[in-house]
Amino acid sequence: MKKISSFIIALLFSLSTFANGKVEMADALRGSGKIYVVVAVMALLFLALFIYLFTIDKKITKLEKK
Repeated sequence: MKKISSFIIALLFSLSTFANGKVEMADALRGSGKIYVVVAVMALLFLALFIYLFTIDKKITKLEKK
């Protein structure tokens, strides 16, 4: 319980630091059109992670049935 509450507090503090509004790096990426590359790479990484976890789950389920 202590770990969870400390994680939530740290998360709230980090979110409050980003609440300023302007993020120069994001503005620069958006201005040059590279933000779409960043979004595409992140989507690809999440998709690969999802597929990996799904296949691991299928393998574990198969082993549990044995």
